[in-house]
Amino acid sequence: MVLITMKIRNLIVFGTRPEAIKMAPLVKACLKERAFETKVCVTAQHREMLDQVLDFFEITPEYDLDVMKPNQNLYSLTATIIENMKPVLEEVKPDYVYVHGDTTTSMAVGIAAFYSGAKVCHVEAGLRTFDRQYPFPEEFNRQLTGKIADYHFAPTELSKNNLLRENTKEQNILVTGNTVIDALFYGIEKVNNTNFKDQEIEMLKTTLDLDKKIILVTGHRRENHGQGLLNICSALKQIASENRDVEIIYPVHLNPNVKKPVHELLSGITNIKLVAPLAYPAFIWLMEKSNIIITDSGGIQEEAPSLGKPVLVTRDTTERPEAVKEGTVLLVGTNTEKIYSETNKLLNNTAYYNSMSLRHNPYGDGKATQRIIEYIKAL
Repeated sequence: MVLITMKIRNLIVFGTRPEAIKMAPLVKACLKERAFETKVCVTAQHREMLDQVLDFFEITPEYDLDVMKPNQNLYSLTATIIENMKPVLEEVKPDYVYVHGDTTTSMAVGIAAFYSGAKVCHVEAGLRTFDRQYPFPEEFNRQLTGKIADYHFAPTELSKNNLLRENTKEQNILVTGNTVIDALFYGIEKVNNTNFKDQEIEMLKTTLDLDKKIILVTGHRRENHGQGLLNICSALKQIASENRDVEIIYPVHLNPNVKKPVHELLSGITNIKLVAPLAYPAFIWLMEKSNIIITDSGGIQEEAPSLGKPVLVTRDTTERPEAVKEGTVLLVGTNTEKIYSETNKLLNNTAYYNSMSLRHNPYGDGKATQRIIEYIKAL
């Protein structure tokens, strides 16, 4: 008599580039796990940037909703995702649906999965600013996803405590570290392999003077559009003019609210390089080569400390306060003088630089994915 053991049916869903990066290690690990039958669905909330990540991590989704349309708004995007998930859920009949973080994809897929009767697993659960308007709509998305989810994979103890304050059952929360660190370690090893070839990395090698101190800048958040972005550019201009041994590289977001003012203010400055947005392999290569990072990105606040890179965050609040507390990142907002002075301090004060770069990364050790898998197998 042969004993047939039913496999656990998993459906992993994501739609944006950051989600794809952070879910890729989970996808790859689940596909290797004999106890699982795993399918991948992408909403393609970001199309081109998503495809680049799928290619780098060698992931082929079984389902592609391809929801993004020109001039799409949050109303139509949310409705489209929920409606298009219905046939996928009916075909896969998953035991568990995994969503990530704070995107419209995660929120809408969580609702659809709940309607289907599947258990919802929220990866990167419990991040909070406690201001539903900041960042918009991400804070609302993650709060609502937290209400829908059955199981919560929190990156840190603070995230777990946020969930406990919202009356989430402690037995349904697991502190895992952040899967972005798993992805980063995989990615850095891959891009540093002598057999790996990448056109963007080759371009960066010819663009940058790697004998200089490299400052990497990114910025895209809506709340910094307008005067905030102008202030950041003013600080960068001042840093570049007073530090000729420094090279600033800025992959400029394609949003006209970002691209237009950045190019107007910073084009033509010899030691500021404005480049198009970079795919994930080139970006993590550039992070590793940088000395300082100035950014409003949440993901970079998590990744950079694992590479020993101090981060100046051009935001007034962050849903990732662990790094602020640990001292690996510093909130500078969009205050021109503060951005300028803190950057100069990092450039010229070795002890201060080391006090940030040598700190412990509070966001993980690269083993988050395995903790999630073992938890699900034990349910």
